[in-house]
Amino acid sequence: MREKIKIIPAGISPAGKIFEARSATCPLCDSSKIMPLYEIIKYEPGFSVDRCTGCGFIFMNPRFKKSVLAKFYGDNYYTGNEGYTYFDERDAEKFAMHVWRKRIEKIHDKVKAGSFLDVGCAFGGFLKAAQKYYTPYGIELSEYSWVVAKSIYGNNIHLGTLEDHPFHEESFSVITMIELIEHLPDPLSAVKECYRLLKPGGLLLIQTANMDGLQARLQGGTYSYYMPGHLSYLSKKNIRMILGKCGFKKILFYHPVDFGLFPKLMKSRYGFKTLFDYSAWIRITLYHLAGKIRLGNFSATSSLVTYGIK
Repeated sequence: MREKIKIIPAGISPAGKIFEARSATCPLCDSSKIMPLYEIIKYEPGFSVDRCTGCGFIFMNPRFKKSVLAKFYGDNYYTGNEGYTYFDERDAEKFAMHVWRKRIEKIHDKVKAGSFLDVGCAFGGFLKAAQKYYTPYGIELSEYSWVVAKSIYGNNIHLGTLEDHPFHEESFSVITMIELIEHLPDPLSAVKECYRLLKPGGLLLIQTANMDGLQARLQGGTYSYYMPGHLSYLSKKNIRMILGKCGFKKILFYHPVDFGLFPKLMKSRYGFKTLFDYSAWIRITLYHLAGKIRLGNFSATSSLVTYGIK
């Protein structure tokens, strides 16, 4: 029995014309052993997610059609004028740079130089930090943000996806997918393509929620990661399986993130107006420390960053 999460009525059922045909098998392992999990109807339109009882992969089923998904990523997605929106990095670049720079230093510990591809690069803010050591490239689906990134990096920014890019095999030393893989219908194919694009010894960074984390399990269908643009919900076990299948020689996991607590606190100062706002640091610190509680695929929070080395 699928659990219904009733917050705001959706009004559009999965039988509507905005969805693809329902999948009868798991997109990750091709098993037919899939079970209904949740109906998420706090958004307009609502959607359903299933879980594969074989590999544990959670995915939207049926998925929105590509034409519907494309409409999610216009200017309203970045300006906060829709129910489904994203943080506009331009407004907080000074603060976000604390995280970006520290992350680049961590990557630099593993890979010293070369070409750097950020998949889902938005306005190109992270690439500003990356260009300290690397030649920056990006892939961006949204024309709204692509125009800005292209104005900075020119033809190094591709408007499109990993399915239609112009880049050649073994072009990059580093590829990052930060809060991106959950937007893709076929994570395995995406990681395979990243592996093909990486040079030997290259690094792939994936940041996404670990659905085996206690945070996701306790919150169930109310977990904030269940949103219209997210098609794939991976566990740590799923990520390890995908990277292994694609041939990555070394896999490193960071709980909750790879850049530590201090940069996170500095980034959070965006929007602070009074001294009282700094009390949020208590919550952020406790969450960060809770993320250190882990055993195997289990973790107390669902934040996870993965490095795969080719």
